Amino acid sequence: MTGAIGIAAACLMLAACGSGDGDNGGSSDGGDGGDLPQVAFIPKLTGVGFFEAGGAGAEAAGGDFGLDVQYRGSAEASVAKQVELINTYTSQGYDALIVSSVSPDGLCSALKKAMDQGVVVLTWDSDTNPECRQFYISQGTPDQLGSLLVEMAAENVPTDEAAEVAFHYSSPTVTDQNQWAEVAKGIIESDTEWEIVDTVFSENQTELAVQQTEALVNANPDLKAIIAPDANALPGSAQALENLSADGIELVGFSTPNVMREYIENDVLDRFALWDVQQQGAMSVAVAAHLLDGNTLNVGDTFEAEGFGTLEVSPNSVQGYDYEADGNGIIVMPERTVFTADNIGDFDF
Repeated sequence: MTGAIGIAAACLMLAACGSGDGDNGGSSDGGDGGDLPQVAFIPKLTGVGFFEAGGAGAEAAGGDFGLDVQYRGSAEASVAKQVELINTYTSQGYDALIVSSVSPDGLCSALKKAMDQGVVVLTWDSDTNPECRQFYISQGTPDQLGSLLVEMAAENVPTDEAAEVAFHYSSPTVTDQNQWAEVAKGIIESDTEWEIVDTVFSENQTELAVQQTEALVNANPDLKAIIAPDANALPGSAQALENLSADGIELVGFSTPNVMREYIENDVLDRFALWDVQQQGAMSVAVAAHLLDGNTLNVGDTFEAEGFGTLEVSPNSVQGYDYEADGNGIIVMPERTVFTADNIGDFDF
């Protein structure tokens, strides 16, 4: 493998998360912000700790930046549900939409209609095609996150030895996870002796995630590693390995510390990673506030956001896109964290 394979762990803020259920589920009833600008912070789906934590961070930041931020989503991760939400809040006169998209292009018509009406449109967590939003608040570039997945797996699976590995995440249409997996697969194919034997999907469904992993392991008795960059696929895979008493399979991926804590403590896996999703929600609101104040942003611009220091607009090319335009780009979070038995006790989200 080219370059050093090492894991850079960084310290993140402590965060807390709750749970939500049902369409429009969130911790805010909305509409109680008086004359404050209204912002809808939309997850892929509600009822998942990762998104609830992001929503909590966004709503808390709304008070700091003088915005009425409402965490609004559906329990169903579908294009139809997200389009319905976007159209509803656009017609109700919301000033900004911040969306974690379930599709790169499925929301574009609704989001472009919102922008035509003067609504600030941002994405967080999972992007649309760049022409369908103004700025993407990214947890890391595909190169950063795809490399991190391979680095974690390589801690226990030597890259110069033949080994069967598989990928497991939410959906073949989700932009962020597909980008990370594409980078990771490229590194594996070019820089290791590993063989990728399968890629399975569990559509954000926890029980299906367990079933998919059990089927994957049973179909590939020589499997050495599962890479699961998804908040449901990773704990589902861990539960399946525990059910099967499959001790010889290295499991890595992305999920929240509170969800994965028991599996770390039970030695089902040694490490996984994430970023501070509550901070990501808050940073998205900071960007929205800057734009709603009448400011413009272009690639290369920097601005000061209270609590975040200096933020800079990067070109879409850092995410692998060809599209560039005025008032359009990506703002990347600076750090990610690898959780192990040694540090997971320091986090609560």
